[in-house]
Amino acid sequence: MKRGKKYLDAVKLVDKNQVYAASEAMELVKKTSTVKFDATVEIAFRLNLDPRKAEQNLRGAIVLPHGTGKVSRVVVIAQGEKAKEAEAAGADFVGDSELIEKIGKGWFEFDVMVATPDMMAKLGKLGRVLGPKGLMPNPKTGTVTTDVAKAVQEIKNGKIEYRVDKVGNIQAPVGKVSFTASQLAENVATLYEQLVRIKPATVKGTYIKNITVSSTMGPGIRIDENKIK
Repeated sequence: MKRGKKYLDAVKLVDKNQVYAASEAMELVKKTSTVKFDATVEIAFRLNLDPRKAEQNLRGAIVLPHGTGKVSRVVVIAQGEKAKEAEAAGADFVGDSELIEKIGKGWFEFDVMVATPDMMAKLGKLGRVLGPKGLMPNPKTGTVTTDVAKAVQEIKNGKIEYRVDKVGNIQAPVGKVSFTASQLAENVATLYEQLVRIKPATVKGTYIKNITVSSTMGPGIRIDENKIK
């Protein structure tokens, strides 16, 4: 793959043989961003997990202290008082059967879906559509709940979802290049601490094999697990 001059110049700033303290890595990820827009900063954890084992198929959500720099569009599937609570909390779209039907016809002008438990049966018919897009509400990520107001507020304040992929990695956005290095480092530390907290008891050997941070279209920078904070 042919790389542009800006990317090649950025790569020169990173020592591939070095693992950096989180604070240094965040300074570098800001310096090595080569795009004109406010790039997303993403973290990748290479984990010693077998997603085929239920207890190692990690999935969840967490609110980052400084958010992600992106305000998600939230749709809430609820009715009655819960619908009113969702609207008051700042949900972008709220509805029940008619909204489900609209989504079934191909409307996807939202980033996250929240639903009350009583609406999940009706949503089930959209599983084949919502599942592959990662939009199906799930209790593990707090998107199936009776406390819709809290769910909406957390998502708006920078809640992210994480999930192990087929080869045992977890990737997630941790902010924007415009964030300060300390803000990015704190977000990374928060996610790292969560992954350590939920380490499956069945994992043998090294749990976290590698941690890499990068900006959109920027080079990867390895982080020293012992220097996350």
